[in-house]
Amino acid sequence: MTGPRLARRADQIEPFYVMEIVKAAQQLQARLPAGSDPLIYLNIGEPDFTAPPLVAEAAARCIRDGNTQYTQSNGLPALRERISQWYADRFGLDVSPDRIVVTAGASAALQLVCMALIDQGDEILMPDPSYPCNRHFVSLAEGTPRLIPSGAAERFQLSAAKVAEHWGEHTRGVMLASPSNPTGTSIAPQELRAIHEFVRSKGGVTIVDEIYLGLSYDEAYSHSALALGDDVISINSFSKYFSMTGWRLGWVVLPPALAKTVELLSQHLFICPSTVAQHAGVACFEPESIAIYEQRRAEFQARRDWFVPQLDALGLTVPVRPDGAFYAWADCSSWFERLGVDNSWDATFALMERAQIVATPGRDFGVADTSRFLRFSTASALPQLQEAVERLKRLA
Repeated sequence: MTGPRLARRADQIEPFYVMEIVKAAQQLQARLPAGSDPLIYLNIGEPDFTAPPLVAEAAARCIRDGNTQYTQSNGLPALRERISQWYADRFGLDVSPDRIVVTAGASAALQLVCMALIDQGDEILMPDPSYPCNRHFVSLAEGTPRLIPSGAAERFQLSAAKVAEHWGEHTRGVMLASPSNPTGTSIAPQELRAIHEFVRSKGGVTIVDEIYLGLSYDEAYSHSALALGDDVISINSFSKYFSMTGWRLGWVVLPPALAKTVELLSQHLFICPSTVAQHAGVACFEPESIAIYEQRRAEFQARRDWFVPQLDALGLTVPVRPDGAFYAWADCSSWFERLGVDNSWDATFALMERAQIVATPGRDFGVADTSRFLRFSTASALPQLQEAVERLKRLA
């Protein structure tokens, strides 16, 4: 019996390979003999920390008090005001709450922006490698994501020269991520300015995914793209720095003229983000909560500082030291022979079978040279990272 005919857009969606790896890892774990080493999951970009006490208490109080009705589609005014103040305190930026739309995670923010700005046939320039879901948001809006090969020399990011080289008749704008998933690398501020000035000169749009900006470890890169002007669109999230992955809460900062349009789309597509999550989100900005988040940021940095040199020493070379997020983008090609493989997809399964380590193959993030790379997540506690390195040493 055949099912209903799929829409063309659905038929074009590629697998989210990291989730396929999770399923394979769970199947492997189930069939491992008793007493075997448990799998170490270094594949999912999810902090091992959860919401701090004040945040959890705010959610519980919201439920207990029955304060769970719909909110405004653009989010609780109190939450938008706290986000605005965070930009002032952290980055010295004056971002009006009127430019902020709270969303059901950064994914909803990206979907809303793409639906508002991209027409059929519009092209959006993106680096290769980049987060796979972002290009699918472009496709679902009937645009065309154009992945531009971006190597270590460009910190695996677009450069102004490459944007100018690939800008064409149908180009609508650029979609960047700084810091990036999968590489943890950011765009140098002067390069980002040059990109935006070129895009602006063409009447295009600059969309910057900044969901890992709170987890930046280098002052040279710890700047929001919003400093470049109020025509920049910045996507952010409560998932990473604020440790609220499953709460599905994010936001977007928009040019003033676009905020009402995105709010209107949100009314129809989402009604509003989770009311409970929004009330909890307000508590994220209390000084006690921020102190906890900063302690966690220091812990993520310490993990990076230990783990990346270990990978380098093992020949799993990280070409560009990550300056943010919790990822290591490692060239595993020198390990192909010892693993009996010729690409990172097969290397992923070999590491699972032989060392019980779960990583993410590069194919999730693009097509240019990604078959040589694995993404390791350092969102796991240091003892797990240390055990993973010991297992890798036994294979080396």
